[in-house]
Amino acid sequence: MISIAAALGRARDVIAPAEARLLLRHALGASAAWLEAHRDDPLARPDAEAFAALVERRAAGEPVAYLLGFREFYGREFSVTPDVLIPRPETELLVDVAREKLGGSGTANSAKTLLDLGTGSGCVAITLALEVPAASVAAADISAAALAVAHANATLLAATVDFVASDWLAEFTGRRFDCIVANPPYVAAGDPHLSEGDLRFEPLTALACGADGLDAIRRIVADSVRHLEAGGWLFFEHGYDQAAALRKLLAAAGFADIEQHPDLAGIVRVSGGRWPGA
Repeated sequence: MISIAAALGRARDVIAPAEARLLLRHALGASAAWLEAHRDDPLARPDAEAFAALVERRAAGEPVAYLLGFREFYGREFSVTPDVLIPRPETELLVDVAREKLGGSGTANSAKTLLDLGTGSGCVAITLALEVPAASVAAADISAAALAVAHANATLLAATVDFVASDWLAEFTGRRFDCIVANPPYVAAGDPHLSEGDLRFEPLTALACGADGLDAIRRIVADSVRHLEAGGWLFFEHGYDQAAALRKLLAAAGFADIEQHPDLAGIVRVSGGRWPGA
Protein backbone atom coordinates (compact mmCIF):
# COMPACT_ATOMS: atom_id res chain seq x y z
CA MET A 1 0.00 0.00 0.00
CA ILE A 2 1.38 3.37 -1.02
CA SER A 3 1.64 6.35 1.35
CA ILE A 4 0.08 9.75 0.70
CA ALA A 5 3.54 11.29 0.26
CA ALA A 6 4.56 8.61 -2.22
CA ALA A 7 1.36 9.02 -4.23
CA LEU A 8 1.95 12.75 -4.44
CA GLY A 9 5.54 12.13 -5.49
CA ARG A 10 4.44 9.92 -8.38
CA ALA A 11 1.82 12.41 -9.47
CA ARG A 12 4.36 15.23 -9.55
CA ASP A 13 6.24 13.38 -12.25
CA VAL A 14 3.42 14.14 -14.70
CA ILE A 15 1.47 17.15 -13.36
CA ALA A 16 2.24 20.28 -11.34
CA PRO A 17 2.70 19.74 -7.57
CA ALA A 18 -0.04 22.21 -6.65
CA GLU A 19 -2.46 20.43 -8.97
CA ALA A 20 -1.51 17.06 -7.49
CA ARG A 21 -2.33 18.29 -3.99
CA LEU A 22 -5.66 19.74 -5.13
CA LEU A 23 -6.66 16.52 -6.84
CA LEU A 24 -5.67 14.35 -3.89
CA ARG A 25 -7.58 16.59 -1.50
CA HIS A 26 -10.58 16.25 -3.81
CA ALA A 27 -10.26 12.46 -3.95
CA LEU A 28 -10.02 12.24 -0.16
CA GLY A 29 -12.36 15.08 0.75
CA ALA A 30 -9.56 16.45 2.91
CA SER A 31 -8.20 19.88 3.76
CA ALA A 32 -4.71 21.08 2.95
CA ALA A 33 -3.80 20.96 6.64
CA TRP A 34 -5.02 17.37 6.99
CA LEU A 35 -3.06 16.30 3.95
CA GLU A 36 0.15 17.80 5.32
CA ALA A 37 -0.37 16.22 8.75
CA HIS A 38 -0.99 12.75 7.29
CA ARG A 39 1.70 12.58 4.61
CA ASP A 40 3.01 9.23 5.92
CA ASP A 41 -0.41 7.59 6.24
CA PRO A 42 -1.21 4.74 3.86
CA LEU A 43 -3.56 5.56 0.99
CA ALA A 44 -6.43 3.10 0.77
CA ARG A 45 -6.64 1.28 -2.55
CA PRO A 46 -9.96 2.86 -3.68
CA ASP A 47 -8.61 6.33 -2.89
CA ALA A 48 -5.34 5.60 -4.65
CA GLU A 49 -7.20 4.44 -7.75
CA ALA A 50 -9.50 7.47 -7.74
CA PHE A 51 -6.50 9.79 -7.39
CA ALA A 52 -4.58 8.00 -10.14
CA ALA A 53 -7.56 8.39 -12.49
CA LEU A 54 -7.71 12.13 -11.80
CA VAL A 55 -3.97 12.51 -12.37
CA GLU A 56 -4.22 10.63 -15.66
CA ARG A 57 -7.03 12.89 -16.86
CA ARG A 58 -5.11 16.02 -15.87
CA ALA A 59 -1.95 14.74 -17.55
CA ALA A 60 -4.03 14.36 -20.72
CA GLY A 61 -4.90 18.06 -20.49
CA GLU A 62 -8.34 18.05 -18.88
CA PRO A 63 -8.78 21.30 -16.87
CA VAL A 64 -8.47 21.04 -13.10
CA ALA A 65 -11.71 23.00 -12.71
CA TYR A 66 -13.67 20.30 -14.55
CA LEU A 67 -11.98 17.57 -12.51
CA LEU A 68 -12.84 19.32 -9.24
CA GLY A 69 -16.24 20.51 -10.43
CA PHE A 70 -15.76 24.10 -9.30
CA ARG A 71 -13.71 27.27 -9.77
CA GLU A 72 -13.38 30.31 -7.51
CA PHE A 73 -14.56 33.63 -8.90
CA TYR A 74 -14.76 36.91 -6.99
CA GLY A 75 -14.19 35.04 -3.72
CA ARG A 76 -16.98 32.50 -4.27
CA GLU A 77 -16.99 28.93 -5.54
CA PHE A 78 -18.96 28.27 -8.72
CA SER A 79 -19.84 24.82 -9.99
CA VAL A 80 -18.56 24.19 -13.50
CA THR A 81 -19.01 21.43 -16.04
CA PRO A 82 -17.72 20.97 -19.60
CA ASP A 83 -20.95 22.69 -20.71
CA VAL A 84 -19.67 26.08 -19.52
CA LEU A 85 -16.57 28.20 -19.86
CA ILE A 86 -14.31 28.07 -16.81
CA PRO A 87 -14.49 31.40 -14.92
CA ARG A 88 -11.24 33.31 -15.23
CA PRO A 89 -9.65 35.99 -13.03
CA GLU A 90 -9.60 38.55 -15.86
CA THR A 91 -13.39 38.44 -16.06
CA GLU A 92 -13.56 39.91 -12.55
CA LEU A 93 -12.66 43.22 -14.24
CA LEU A 94 -16.00 43.10 -16.09
CA VAL A 95 -17.75 42.71 -12.74
CA ASP A 96 -15.82 45.62 -11.24
CA VAL A 97 -16.78 47.93 -14.11
CA ALA A 98 -20.46 46.95 -14.09
CA ARG A 99 -20.63 47.19 -10.32
CA GLU A 100 -19.39 50.78 -10.47
CA LYS A 101 -21.99 51.66 -13.13
CA LEU A 102 -24.76 50.11 -11.04
CA GLY A 103 -23.85 52.34 -8.13
CA GLY A 104 -22.11 49.86 -5.86
CA SER A 105 -23.42 47.86 -2.95
CA GLY A 106 -26.14 49.37 -0.81
CA THR A 107 -26.31 52.80 -2.43
CA ALA A 108 -29.38 54.73 -3.47
CA ASN A 109 -28.35 54.46 -7.12
CA SER A 110 -28.19 50.67 -7.12
CA ALA A 111 -31.89 49.98 -7.90
CA LYS A 112 -31.06 49.46 -11.57
CA THR A 113 -31.47 46.72 -14.13
CA LEU A 114 -28.68 44.61 -15.58
CA LEU A 115 -28.51 41.90 -18.23
CA ASP A 116 -25.64 39.42 -18.56
CA LEU A 117 -25.41 37.88 -22.05
CA GLY A 118 -23.91 34.43 -22.57
CA THR A 119 -23.98 33.82 -18.84
CA GLY A 120 -22.48 30.30 -18.88
CA SER A 121 -21.87 29.29 -15.26
CA GLY A 122 -23.66 32.48 -14.18
CA CYS A 123 -20.57 33.79 -12.43
CA VAL A 124 -20.92 37.38 -13.65
CA ALA A 125 -24.68 37.73 -13.16
CA ILE A 126 -24.70 35.96 -9.79
CA THR A 127 -21.74 37.94 -8.50
CA LEU A 128 -23.38 41.24 -9.46
CA ALA A 129 -26.70 40.18 -7.93
CA LEU A 130 -24.88 39.47 -4.67
CA GLU A 131 -22.56 42.47 -4.75
CA VAL A 132 -25.33 44.93 -5.69
CA PRO A 133 -28.41 43.41 -4.04
CA ALA A 134 -30.73 46.31 -4.93
CA ALA A 135 -30.15 45.73 -8.64
CA SER A 136 -32.50 43.62 -10.73
CA VAL A 137 -30.37 41.10 -12.64
CA ALA A 138 -31.27 38.99 -15.68
CA ALA A 139 -29.02 36.57 -17.54
CA ALA A 140 -29.27 34.83 -20.90
CA ASP A 141 -27.70 31.85 -22.62
CA ILE A 142 -28.64 29.84 -25.69
CA SER A 143 -27.46 26.61 -24.04
CA ALA A 144 -29.96 24.77 -21.86
CA ALA A 145 -27.10 22.85 -20.25
CA ALA A 146 -25.30 26.07 -19.34
CA LEU A 147 -28.49 27.56 -17.89
CA ALA A 148 -28.90 24.46 -15.71
CA VAL A 149 -25.42 25.05 -14.29
CA ALA A 150 -26.17 28.75 -13.75
CA HIS A 151 -29.48 27.97 -12.03
CA ALA A 152 -27.72 25.56 -9.69
CA ASN A 153 -25.06 28.12 -8.82
CA ALA A 154 -27.68 30.79 -8.11
CA THR A 155 -29.48 28.40 -5.80
CA LEU A 156 -26.30 27.40 -3.96
CA LEU A 157 -25.24 31.03 -3.51
CA ALA A 158 -28.75 32.33 -2.72
CA ALA A 159 -28.72 34.84 -5.58
CA THR A 160 -31.83 36.17 -7.32
CA VAL A 161 -31.31 36.16 -11.09
CA ASP A 162 -33.88 35.94 -13.90
CA PHE A 163 -32.42 33.34 -16.27
CA VAL A 164 -33.71 33.35 -19.85
CA ALA A 165 -33.01 30.95 -22.72
CA SER A 166 -32.06 33.34 -25.52
CA ASP A 167 -29.80 33.70 -28.52
CA TRP A 168 -28.15 36.87 -27.22
CA LEU A 169 -30.95 39.49 -27.09
CA ALA A 170 -33.51 37.66 -29.25
CA GLU A 171 -35.93 36.91 -26.40
CA PHE A 172 -35.85 40.35 -24.79
CA THR A 173 -38.23 42.22 -27.09
CA GLY A 174 -39.54 45.30 -25.33
CA ARG A 175 -37.16 45.03 -22.37
CA ARG A 176 -34.56 47.68 -21.60
CA PHE A 177 -31.72 47.71 -19.11
CA ASP A 178 -29.49 50.23 -17.39
CA CYS A 179 -26.48 48.04 -18.06
CA ILE A 180 -25.75 45.13 -20.38
CA VAL A 181 -22.59 43.07 -19.94
CA ALA A 182 -21.19 40.13 -21.85
CA ASN A 183 -18.21 37.82 -21.91
CA PRO A 184 -18.87 36.56 -25.45
CA PRO A 185 -16.71 34.33 -27.63
CA TYR A 186 -13.96 36.50 -29.11
CA VAL A 187 -11.29 34.13 -30.38
CA ALA A 188 -10.92 33.86 -34.14
CA ALA A 189 -12.14 30.57 -35.57
CA GLY A 190 -9.13 28.47 -36.46
CA ASP A 191 -6.85 30.13 -33.90
CA PRO A 192 -4.19 27.50 -33.03
CA HIS A 193 -4.64 28.17 -29.31
CA LEU A 194 -8.06 26.50 -29.50
CA SER A 195 -6.34 23.15 -29.94
CA GLU A 196 -3.92 23.66 -27.04
CA GLY A 197 -4.10 23.21 -23.27
CA ASP A 198 -7.34 23.63 -21.34
CA LEU A 199 -9.12 25.25 -24.30
CA ARG A 200 -9.40 21.85 -26.00
CA PHE A 201 -11.93 20.81 -23.37
CA GLU A 202 -14.03 23.97 -23.11
CA PRO A 203 -17.15 24.57 -25.24
CA LEU A 204 -16.00 25.95 -28.59
CA THR A 205 -19.12 28.07 -29.01
CA ALA A 206 -18.14 30.00 -25.86
CA LEU A 207 -14.65 30.69 -27.19
CA ALA A 208 -14.61 31.32 -30.94
CA CYS A 209 -16.85 33.34 -33.25
CA GLY A 210 -16.04 34.36 -36.81
CA ALA A 211 -12.90 34.88 -38.85
CA ASP A 212 -11.67 37.71 -36.58
CA GLY A 213 -13.45 36.60 -33.40
CA LEU A 214 -15.76 39.63 -33.37
CA ASP A 215 -19.00 38.31 -34.90
CA ALA A 216 -20.78 37.94 -31.54
CA ILE A 217 -19.59 41.32 -30.31
CA ARG A 218 -20.78 43.01 -33.52
CA ARG A 219 -24.22 41.50 -33.02
CA ILE A 220 -24.38 42.49 -29.35
CA VAL A 221 -23.34 46.08 -30.10
CA ALA A 222 -25.88 46.40 -32.93
CA ASP A 223 -28.79 44.85 -31.00
CA SER A 224 -28.12 46.39 -27.60
CA VAL A 225 -29.15 49.87 -28.72
CA ARG A 226 -32.77 48.66 -28.70
CA HIS A 227 -32.43 47.28 -25.20
CA LEU A 228 -30.58 50.02 -23.31
CA GLU A 229 -32.24 52.78 -21.36
CA ALA A 230 -31.18 56.28 -22.34
CA GLY A 231 -27.84 56.72 -20.66
CA GLY A 232 -27.47 52.97 -20.21
CA TRP A 233 -24.11 51.22 -20.48
CA LEU A 234 -22.81 48.30 -22.52
CA PHE A 235 -19.58 46.53 -21.54
CA PHE A 236 -17.95 43.35 -22.76
CA GLU A 237 -14.75 41.42 -22.28
CA HIS A 238 -12.57 40.94 -25.35
CA GLY A 239 -9.19 39.78 -26.56
CA TYR A 240 -5.86 41.39 -25.75
CA ASP A 241 -5.44 42.78 -29.29
CA GLN A 242 -9.00 43.92 -30.06
CA ALA A 243 -9.27 47.22 -28.17
CA ALA A 244 -8.74 49.54 -31.15
CA ALA A 245 -11.23 47.69 -33.34
CA LEU A 246 -13.85 47.73 -30.60
CA ARG A 247 -13.47 51.44 -29.91
CA LYS A 248 -14.23 52.06 -33.60
CA LEU A 249 -17.15 49.63 -33.52
CA LEU A 250 -18.75 51.31 -30.49
CA ALA A 251 -18.27 54.79 -31.93
CA ALA A 252 -19.75 53.78 -35.28
CA ALA A 253 -22.82 52.40 -33.52
CA GLY A 254 -23.41 55.74 -31.79
CA PHE A 255 -22.13 55.02 -28.30
CA ALA A 256 -20.76 57.94 -26.30
CA ASP A 257 -18.31 58.16 -23.40
CA ILE A 258 -16.46 55.08 -24.62
CA GLU A 259 -14.38 53.47 -21.87
CA GLN A 260 -11.61 50.90 -22.14
CA HIS A 261 -10.34 49.24 -18.98
CA PRO A 262 -6.96 47.51 -18.61
CA ASP A 263 -6.26 44.43 -16.53
CA LEU A 264 -3.51 44.23 -13.93
CA ALA A 265 -0.97 43.71 -16.72
CA GLY A 266 -2.03 46.96 -18.37
CA ILE A 267 -3.78 45.24 -21.29
CA VAL A 268 -7.24 46.55 -22.24
CA ARG A 269 -9.65 43.65 -21.76
CA VAL A 270 -13.01 45.38 -21.16
CA SER A 271 -14.55 47.98 -23.48
CA GLY A 272 -17.91 49.70 -23.55
CA GLY A 273 -19.83 52.90 -23.77
CA ARG A 274 -22.98 54.83 -22.86
CA TRP A 275 -26.02 54.80 -25.10
CA PRO A 276 -27.25 58.40 -25.38
CA GLY A 277 -30.55 57.54 -27.10
CA ALA A 278 -33.80 59.18 -26.05
